[in-house]
Amino acid sequence: MTTPDPQPLGGHMRSQDSIRPIEGDTWVDPELVRRARELAARGSVLLRNDGALPLAPRARVALFGRSQLDWIAVGYGSGGDVNAPYRTNLTDSLRETGAVALDEQLAGTYAAWCAEHPADPGLLWGRWPMSYPEMELDDAAVAAAAARNDVAVIVIGRAAGEDRENVLEPGSYYLTDAEKRLLAQVTGAFERTVVVVDTGNVIDLGWVDEHTIDAVLLAWLGGMEGARAIADVLTGAVEPGGRLTDTIARRYEDCPSADHFGDPDANDYVEDVFVGYRYFETFAPDAVLFPFGHGLGYSTFDIDVTEVEWIQHRAGFGGTTVRAVVTNTGERSGSEVVQVYLAKPAGVLGAPSRELVGFARTRALAPGASESLEITVPRERFASYDDSGATGHRSAWMVASGEHAVFVGPDVRRARRAGGIEIAEPIVVEQLEAAAGPRTAFDRLIVERAADGTARPAYESVPQADHSLRERILDRLPSALEGSVTSDDEHPTSGPVFTEVVSGEATLDAFVASLAPSELASLAYGDIIMDSPLGPAGNAGVFGGVTEALRERGVPAAVATDGPSGIRLATWASLLPCGTALASAWDPEAVEQLAALHAEEMLRKGSDVLLSPGMNIHRDPLCGRNFEYFSEDPLVTGTTGVAVVRGIQSRGVSACPKHFAANNQETNRIFCDSRVSERALREIYLRGFEQVVKEAAPRTIMSSYNLVNGVWGHYHYDLVTTILRGQWRFDGLVLTDWWMRLAPDPDFPDLADSAYRVRAGVDVLMPGASEHYGTVRDDAIVESYARPEGITLGEIQRTARAVLQFLLEGGIAQRERHPHR
Repeated sequence: MTTPDPQPLGGHMRSQDSIRPIEGDTWVDPELVRRARELAARGSVLLRNDGALPLAPRARVALFGRSQLDWIAVGYGSGGDVNAPYRTNLTDSLRETGAVALDEQLAGTYAAWCAEHPADPGLLWGRWPMSYPEMELDDAAVAAAAARNDVAVIVIGRAAGEDRENVLEPGSYYLTDAEKRLLAQVTGAFERTVVVVDTGNVIDLGWVDEHTIDAVLLAWLGGMEGARAIADVLTGAVEPGGRLTDTIARRYEDCPSADHFGDPDANDYVEDVFVGYRYFETFAPDAVLFPFGHGLGYSTFDIDVTEVEWIQHRAGFGGTTVRAVVTNTGERSGSEVVQVYLAKPAGVLGAPSRELVGFARTRALAPGASESLEITVPRERFASYDDSGATGHRSAWMVASGEHAVFVGPDVRRARRAGGIEIAEPIVVEQLEAAAGPRTAFDRLIVERAADGTARPAYESVPQADHSLRERILDRLPSALEGSVTSDDEHPTSGPVFTEVVSGEATLDAFVASLAPSELASLAYGDIIMDSPLGPAGNAGVFGGVTEALRERGVPAAVATDGPSGIRLATWASLLPCGTALASAWDPEAVEQLAALHAEEMLRKGSDVLLSPGMNIHRDPLCGRNFEYFSEDPLVTGTTGVAVVRGIQSRGVSACPKHFAANNQETNRIFCDSRVSERALREIYLRGFEQVVKEAAPRTIMSSYNLVNGVWGHYHYDLVTTILRGQWRFDGLVLTDWWMRLAPDPDFPDLADSAYRVRAGVDVLMPGASEHYGTVRDDAIVESYARPEGITLGEIQRTARAVLQFLLEGGIAQRERHPHR
């Protein structure tokens, strides 16, 4: 398609260390553009509406707020730093529709003022603006605009991002005095007022009850087509299809994580499994402004649950299938999301009052039309994780005895009881072994039930990890391959080249066995720098054939590029809706289709691995990177992540879910310790990753910067080897987040740095340097090799084999390569 002349991305300027000459054409697949626009609209959430939306045909509309022009399309950092070929803003987008009559006098005033007071370009990493100063209007100007127009639309914009936390200050989480004054002026002068909140993070919305506001639309950052999508919603060309993937509390202080977020050294996850709506629906329903799953459309629907079938297998209880008929009872076409929640019995483990266990979205239904939906909930979603042994089965997923009730509805608050089943005896769904639990004491929240069933908060000491990691590792060291080259002094007279493995003339094991230890070690490092000359300009890094010796053996290099909102290169690339926008659509099929088209752009741009999707949980609304992530709920997170991974990998390129795990704040993110119970890890922070691994088989996964219960993610044997590889059967490649902290292995004195990392099961240091933006790699693998308790040949071969297997299965070895520079 033909795109407008490239402009700086409204509301987001590239950081200084990533500005590069932009090359290449600006062509964008029109189908990708269309689907991005549709999903940005479908992900927008109509929080309130008394009939002001959609705007009446040819309505006279006054646009207020500078963000109508300085529209924020994406959050900051690597997840949004994309050279989009064009930008959109709401003023121009509404003009394009031709559906309403904009107040051009007011629009001109804003345009002139914004030109004289340009948005802060935000060139320094981590110092980007969270909002822009608002133009002040006197009461007479607002009154004059009210006399000329039928309705006012106020736009409020916010941004946060990587290394840029949302903060409890005006202009970030809170409104500024100028924004408060504008709201008061406009709502006092106009008969009808609509507020559009253009943001990637939940902000304070308590002000919606302080003014007469007729409609509130939450416009999650929608990428380069985001403003056009919101214009479509406002004018009624499409419905606002979004449902909240987070609870919006009346006050930040009501959030369960509020007292345990932002500490630069360590955060105790005191709320445990009571994250988001799990907390509010159990303990504090009155603290909720907008409940989880909430969202309005332009029509109304009836959800009739026709059957709740309890599945019985030969092995016993197998879950449930909910069947419902959804009917459009309104006057406009639209779609509805049916959400299924579970109320577990109190039991010895205790559980939140509601847990989302399934959902489905109807197709677009005409007025009076109906659709039958079937939502199956496997028994695994009825289980809780016992990390204390309270059930007699420590480290097991358990279905408690007692009544399990199913609730069905359009959101967590309006879901109604549809059925229940009595489980006579506890069921062991899966017996595992303890892994990654805390070794620092703190108290965690539990629920106690009064005689009438009322929930009361209580606390208990978090169970401590008590297994010997050293013994576990020694018991499971991989063996070296037969016929292996054991030292760099050995020079086999002949050996296969990697192209023979690709063609099937040699086995992968034979090739790995023929590599000397130093060659094997080289496969455990990416190229030494970002923007590697082995890939297209602006790449995040490459791995695989990063040395001349490896390339002479036929090993190609794989190119990684940042995501998840677009391909971050020194060329034009599509900027897509942010993660929260995608998840808010509650439409995994549409997300998968968009991701597949995005994968085709990866192929055109020379990217083999997209560092996407972001899978971390919205533990707290202040986390700067929440816009990249999906939800406070693990099922929404996992289901959306599955859609992204399947879509990307359907075209032969690879996805890289991140950040594994519990990367839930940006404040001192590299050194902060996430202290969390094993139960909360399993049920909340790892559950989405587990679903993605088991249902979508990503070829790569990225570890996190932070420590998890005292161990950095890139050294975490229990997370990576015990859980990810062992219990979940992941057989792909694990990359570090970019750079890592050099440290000795506390269990093995002959290991440190990359040797420590490889023993943990983390395969590749990206981009390869031992220091941030350094030019030298650590040689700890070679230095540790053959020491008494140093890294073993089998361990080096295991990680090298993982890299080479990825090059085969990820299509890099087979893909036609073109010169990058």
